[in-house]
Amino acid sequence: MRHLLAVLEVIFDTLLPLPGRATRTKSRTAEDIPLTLTVHTLLKTQITTLTDYQQGAVQDLIRSLKYDGSGHAARLAAQLLADYLREEISSHRTFSQRKILIVPVPLHSSRARERGFNQIELVLKALPQEFRDGSLSILMPGALVRIRETQQQTRLSRIERLSNIAGAFAVFEEKFVNKTHVFLIDDVTTTGATLVNAATPLHRAGAEVTLLALARA
Repeated sequence: MRHLLAVLEVIFDTLLPLPGRATRTKSRTAEDIPLTLTVHTLLKTQITTLTDYQQGAVQDLIRSLKYDGSGHAARLAAQLLADYLREEISSHRTFSQRKILIVPVPLHSSRARERGFNQIELVLKALPQEFRDGSLSILMPGALVRIRETQQQTRLSRIERLSNIAGAFAVFEEKFVNKTHVFLIDDVTTTGATLVNAATPLHRAGAEVTLLALARA
């Protein structure tokens, strides 16, 4: 299936001109994406980011994901994420027997229909099989849902971001996340307001939550 998708991608790239960012990203490997592992906090909650959005290669990667739905960009990001998650999951398993879930920050249904995909879900589906099938963790994209459409966060202040996104998320079925450890993952974070608010219903449902983003803007 992956081979077929790769063949189709080559055909589409031949027929349709790619934006500059996609062309540049196509020429890169994971080693070309600079890692800048950082941790910041919002409301006493820790958020880890893997890269710096100000780096040109990172901007190309994220924009290729978000606006082009690039399969190559998704695979690059998945490789970076897998390297980090493998070590983190191993560490968590040393101290806890909780089942580990990988959950993307969801889009509202109207935004998902408009865009046609959730960019971070593309990345998570490109993770190696062991991160999706229960060997290391279980990929559960439906565990969290966005129940309220919100304004775009980019133009809002820190306080406005918190109030804008408050109450926008809900757990689909509490029994699926109770007594689990959730890695909640987004593509880009600025203040962390979206991740922190998305984690709230997971905490209430009995999950431990680790917040993670590919890049910090």
